[in-house]
Amino acid sequence: MRHKLLLFSTLLLTSIALAQSLQSPSQFLGYDIGTKFTRHHEVVDYFNHVQSENPKQVKLETYGKTNERRPLMLAYISSEENLSNIEDIRKNNLKNIGIIKGDGNPNDIAIVWLSYNVHGNEASSTEAAMSTIYKLLTEKQDWLKNTVVIIDPCINPDGRDRYGNWFNETASLPYNIDQNASEHHEPWPGGRPNHYLFDLNRDWAWATQVESASRLKVYNKWMPHIHVDFHEQGINEPYYFAPAAEPFHEVITDWQREFQTQIGKNHAQYFDAAGWLYFTRERFDLLYPSYGDTYPTYMGAIGMTYEQAGHGRAGLGILNDEGIELTLVDRLTHHTTTGLSTIEMASKNATKLTSEFKTFFQNTKMVYKSYVLKGHKDKIEALTNLLDQHEIAYGFARNGKVSGYDYTSSKEGQKETFSKDLVVSTNQPKGKMVKVLFEPNAKLSDSLTYDITAWSVPYAYGLDAIASKALVQTDPNIYKSIPRGIPNSGAAAYVVEWNSMKDARFMADLVQAKFKVRFTEKPFTAQDKTFDRGTLLITRGDNKGIKNFDNKMVDIAFTHNRVLHPINSGFSTSGPDFGSPDVKLINAPKIALLSGEGTSPYSYGELWHFFEKQLSYAVTSVNTNDLSNIKLSNYNILIMPNGYYSSLFNDAMIDKLKNWIKSGGKLIAIDGALKSFTGKTDFGLKRNESKEDSLDKDADMRLKYADRERQNTKNLITGAIFKSDVDDTHPMAFGYDDHYFTLKLSDSSYGLLEKGYNVAYLGESPKNVSGFAGQRIMPKLKNSLIFGEQPIGKGSAIYMVDNIMFRSFWENGKLFFVNAIFFVNNNLAEL
Repeated sequence: MRHKLLLFSTLLLTSIALAQSLQSPSQFLGYDIGTKFTRHHEVVDYFNHVQSENPKQVKLETYGKTNERRPLMLAYISSEENLSNIEDIRKNNLKNIGIIKGDGNPNDIAIVWLSYNVHGNEASSTEAAMSTIYKLLTEKQDWLKNTVVIIDPCINPDGRDRYGNWFNETASLPYNIDQNASEHHEPWPGGRPNHYLFDLNRDWAWATQVESASRLKVYNKWMPHIHVDFHEQGINEPYYFAPAAEPFHEVITDWQREFQTQIGKNHAQYFDAAGWLYFTRERFDLLYPSYGDTYPTYMGAIGMTYEQAGHGRAGLGILNDEGIELTLVDRLTHHTTTGLSTIEMASKNATKLTSEFKTFFQNTKMVYKSYVLKGHKDKIEALTNLLDQHEIAYGFARNGKVSGYDYTSSKEGQKETFSKDLVVSTNQPKGKMVKVLFEPNAKLSDSLTYDITAWSVPYAYGLDAIASKALVQTDPNIYKSIPRGIPNSGAAAYVVEWNSMKDARFMADLVQAKFKVRFTEKPFTAQDKTFDRGTLLITRGDNKGIKNFDNKMVDIAFTHNRVLHPINSGFSTSGPDFGSPDVKLINAPKIALLSGEGTSPYSYGELWHFFEKQLSYAVTSVNTNDLSNIKLSNYNILIMPNGYYSSLFNDAMIDKLKNWIKSGGKLIAIDGALKSFTGKTDFGLKRNESKEDSLDKDADMRLKYADRERQNTKNLITGAIFKSDVDDTHPMAFGYDDHYFTLKLSDSSYGLLEKGYNVAYLGESPKNVSGFAGQRIMPKLKNSLIFGEQPIGKGSAIYMVDNIMFRSFWENGKLFFVNAIFFVNNNLAEL
């Protein structure tokens, strides 16, 4: 008893001493927390202060930098004993689940990861992060005896500062609670996304952004037992916490469901005592794998989203529709409460939590044991790069045969296997994540979902695949880097095949380096090798002005890991010769990309990111407010992202655009942008309508109020995959087969072009191979356009009904876009 009293006294004295030296966020910042939006550098300063005052319990780590050079930071908080053994705790956790070799010890230390401010304008949570670490150290030391708490105070610093800077320069003093005040209406693009205008909460699985890629490196080193993603929602919604809504993915265990409920009930006690409203089990489901709650869940954690009322509209305070003033102080207080409550539940249940976590990684009962993927080596490599980011193991097949579900035919089948075929199996610790990412069709327990319902990786990467119930034996990677080529001064041309985005980057690099590059519209054979449509030809005669032509070609090819085929003569064995009209010169296009009001910030950001980070080709962003004043003839191509352009494209603007196209311009319209040209003179777009729509109208009007939301799902496509037919002889389809799996995001449906080229389309009997599509939608999709080109005068309008750049993860669609830019109706360099 005396020993326990002594220990209690020591802890009490430690807490008192800490409280005297450690400043609260308000003391440190010089204003009451919640009365201003704290700039990101000030948040970093506060966390540095916390570490400096208590280095034995707090450790900071910078795990990356944003595009705008702001630091990405983690804080590790625990007891002195735990922090001194932090590396052993981390490794023991990974040993227990089989991620690293060795026998782990029974684990009773829970690892809780709290992620704040993934959406920049949901800014209360970063304020709460500061409050949470302070209260944890000064009031809740007992919980740290058996927990390691990892805090990421701001996942999206660029978005947060964009929002905070706008608010600080706009808001009234004191703040104005009137919903109509300008401080409650963000300008385009808003603070929600990151620098490239991506939603980082949809990027966990695809890791296209630097913030996500950097975070995954650390996340996979730790594999926490609980992960919470803090958010904000509309001003009239009080607070949402777990348990989540249906559908739950089938890999989620009973324990994960049960403990979510236990945590929710613990939160409820605090909220009930304070008189705060909340809701659970609605809206926010656990299906799409790229969220900050689902990704950790599929990695074994208790993954949860917490949503506080507010969002970018709330500012420092706003009067909601119920006449209640919602303040930033309220919002950060609620988030602080749930954050601490989560840590409390982890501490109280640490042994059970870690035991069930270990059980999650036992994957012996999976139906499909292996996924075998076949395709071009560049596509295989692109997929292995994704797997490497998630530290998912893979191998390569042995010569033989494999039976199972054939992704191309959507039925059982058999294929031969070769050493170049990729194999990803579920008999590994992360086997459940493998199932989630690779399964042909995720099981839906409810069609009312918050996001897309299909994302199957083989379709997204354009690979043939077999899902096998047998474990396929593998060997190590047989692919090797392509050796440096040898300059061939006797070659009439260097030829490079056209199959992937790697070829596209190589071509874009050459064009910007002032090389003259051609492509063939017909197959040809030279030196006993046949080259398909789209093959690139860099002839010596076209490039007489390039000094050290051969050496430079070899250097650029080596940089892009491309195989150069030196061809000695332009006289082909069969097919077009190099001087044929079917071997066309690629004229370096001058591209204008619409941005600003009317464009979807996400769609613009996807394209911006694609050109800067993936293709490395310069474009000019043109604000929609300036479009009527600019000289379109300065550009060869105008790209319209998904958006809502009804106020922009009046008759005068349509006529201006039409005249530019007729003079040789090329318009590329994506998704919602097509509406601006539907039914317009000279544009051949027509919306498809379903006869069933009118037949069901009377029944819909009689439908009960409570049934209307579910009935509406019959009219929805929630991200479903369809197999389309492809005209692979059209330049827009070079590098593709005669079919393509497209991700449809909405019910938008356009008829086939009567005057033009239907490059990809759905035929007489469209069927979704994966994901949910309402029964009323299917008749509208019959004989509908996916991608098409319509010549208008000397130029073309290119229609992309499905947005292949959506979240930048549908890798197999990107070559259509490159082809549209460089191959389709490639006119003279100057209009």
